[in-house]
Amino acid sequence: MKKLIFLLYGIVSYLVFFATFLYAIGFVGNLVVPKGIDGDPAVAVPFGQALLINAILLGIFAVQHSVMARPGFKSWWTNIVPKEIERSTYVLIASLLLLLIFWKWEPMGGDIWNVEDQSWSTVLCVIFFLGWGIVLVSTFLINHFDLFGLRQVWLQWKGQPYTHPQFSTKMFYKWVRHPIMFGFMVGFWATPHMTVAHLVFAIATTAYMLLAITMFEEKDLVAFHGDAYREYQKRVSMIIPMPPKKVS
Repeated sequence: MKKLIFLLYGIVSYLVFFATFLYAIGFVGNLVVPKGIDGDPAVAVPFGQALLINAILLGIFAVQHSVMARPGFKSWWTNIVPKEIERSTYVLIASLLLLLIFWKWEPMGGDIWNVEDQSWSTVLCVIFFLGWGIVLVSTFLINHFDLFGLRQVWLQWKGQPYTHPQFSTKMFYKWVRHPIMFGFMVGFWATPHMTVAHLVFAIATTAYMLLAITMFEEKDLVAFHGDAYREYQKRVSMIIPMPPKKVS
């Protein structure tokens, strides 16, 4: 019975994540969803209040996303949450916090740029979707279902021991060490209509990703993969795609 509950929990967590991912595209692009990143300026609160609310929302997500991903926290957390659903729980909490951001995000008014030329506007929209596509494809290149907890609950359902995915440098990973983060940055910045709210979101999320990569992610990867990742660091750019270097 426990195996079934864990499996269903993992599936539900994954579905919440995927719905959140799709909503995020609509939110950032002001597409389809009930409330986009620019909201309704007619009901906007004062700028200072909006900035504070948005900063708190992003800060809560950043703390959760960084702290819960650290090996030390996981070691303690799995004394409370079964290790089979640890990743699913992380994914579920992160998704719910993102939905909180989308719900409570405050518009901040004002245009930074507004591309009226239809050709250039179309180009920026294509780049926007390309960025999100890079994010999604990159997750499959390193094992999408492990990253979002489904593989863990499936293995426990089958009664098989968990094994970490092998270190891989396929496709995008030959040109950039963190294509998922790169894709998010492209998706956040490529827009024909950049408002103050969108700019604050893009700056804050980009700064967070760069800090998280340099302060936490890279160190954890070196600690886990050792010399293989150190060699990878020498050859491949961290965040800007470039041809790999030849290391003698």
